[in-house]
Amino acid sequence: MSVPSAAIGAQQAPAVPAGLAIVVLALLLSIQPVTTDLYLPALPALTRGLGADVAAGQLTLSALLLAFGCSQLAWGPLSDRFGRRPVLLAGLGLYTLASVGAVLAPSMDLLVAWRTAQGLAMGAVVMCARAIVRDLYTPLAGARAMSKALTGLGLIACLCAPLGGLLTEWLGWRAALLVLTAYAVATLALVALRLPETLGQRNPRALHPATLVRTWALVLRTPTFWAFSLLTTASYGGLFTFLAASSFVYLDVLGSSRTQYGLTLLSTAAAYLLGTLLCRRLLARHGLKRTVAIAGLLSASGGLLMLLAAALGWHSVAALLPPFYLFMLGHGIHQPCGQSGAVGPFPQAAGVASALNGFMMMLAAFAIGRWLGGALDGTVWPLVQGVALWSLLLAAIAWTLVQRHAPQESAHAP
Repeated sequence: MSVPSAAIGAQQAPAVPAGLAIVVLALLLSIQPVTTDLYLPALPALTRGLGADVAAGQLTLSALLLAFGCSQLAWGPLSDRFGRRPVLLAGLGLYTLASVGAVLAPSMDLLVAWRTAQGLAMGAVVMCARAIVRDLYTPLAGARAMSKALTGLGLIACLCAPLGGLLTEWLGWRAALLVLTAYAVATLALVALRLPETLGQRNPRALHPATLVRTWALVLRTPTFWAFSLLTTASYGGLFTFLAASSFVYLDVLGSSRTQYGLTLLSTAAAYLLGTLLCRRLLARHGLKRTVAIAGLLSASGGLLMLLAAALGWHSVAALLPPFYLFMLGHGIHQPCGQSGAVGPFPQAAGVASALNGFMMMLAAFAIGRWLGGALDGTVWPLVQGVALWSLLLAAIAWTLVQRHAPQESAHAP
């Protein structure tokens, strides 16, 4: 079975078997949680092992994500000019090289440098994945396809967290980073051998300065882009606050072991996976706008219940983790809807739209990482307050901007 030509929209891309498209998208999108979740259980250990402080350890994450976000601004136009396939191959090749460098890094400064290179490469991979969705699908069909791919991401993320904890316990933090190299090589081989070019019509002027300015202006003055990009940014902001703070809060404040912390991350990934499955059911029954509104309720409930538990003095894993599951259910709905919605209006500039969307998310992540580097104070409050703030902002966007600017499309559109 191949992706039907009716789903391709304005571009006539080659037919890609539906199963292959979902598998490749899942692997490409999963490179982001693989790069972060596998090493989060090792973050305190590598910080101590390289003789660095907490702020320097946070920089291995925040620098990676800043490079990830900024690099997409270059990769996007390059993919519109030369196609998705060459940009993917270049990105995966660079990522593999940077992964080897990170494993062998003898100092925190060199580890930060190699993680930054990983971020640059990761920008090409994830940006192309989002653009490929627009190459092959209409916006609502893209949300459904994205939810399937992100279900695969959830399954991979479920394995990453406990695997990272076990590897760190048994073999040390460098073993956790070594797995990234194996993942990159396998994904590179699949793309090189099986994935054809999906961009039906390259834009030979995509890199011309005047064309770039016009394209960026077109994307940035489109309300639909802003509605969905702010949605994905707020959703990722809440998740990243948890990811960046939880290793220190759960391990050092709440007393979890690395294995227990790995299982904690596994359970949050499982909640996200359930959210992607729920997303497809809600889209089929209610359409895009109402689905996002329901997810906004889940997000706000999770953040407020976590804040309430902390305010009542219930500073334990059993009290703080269950409310975050509600947030992750909402995240599993917001991301496929938001990522496909942000690029939906731009069939001829999906690379640029995807890049700008990704840049916004990673700019927020970098700011959060820098804030947490100074805010982590040996209590649960930075994590709790950050998640609560993003959850309320997310709900407000879901209930206002998305309802106003999402495309009018039947829940049962092809």
